[in-house]
Amino acid sequence: PLGGFPHYGLVREDYLLLKGCVVGPKKRVITLRKPLFEQTQRDAVEETTLKFIDTSSKFGHGRFQTVEEKDKFMGMRKKKIAA
Repeated sequence: PLGGFPHYGLVREDYLLLKGCVVGPKKRVITLRKPLFEQTQRDAVEETTLKFIDTSSKFGHGRFQTVEEKDKFMGMRKKKIAA
């Protein structure tokens, strides 16, 4: 997210968000593999259509979806003038 993850910070590389919980420390390496048995449950087989991904942080200063949207709203700032 634009404001970073709470208690983790900004992630500049590609990442995968997991639903639920993963045991261990926050930055633990997780190995993903194919399932041993084919999924037959309705929820697992159902096709998903993705409409929108909310990239704003839910904690702190995560109000904007993109950096351009934030710059447009905030206008000219000292940091931009000095650069």
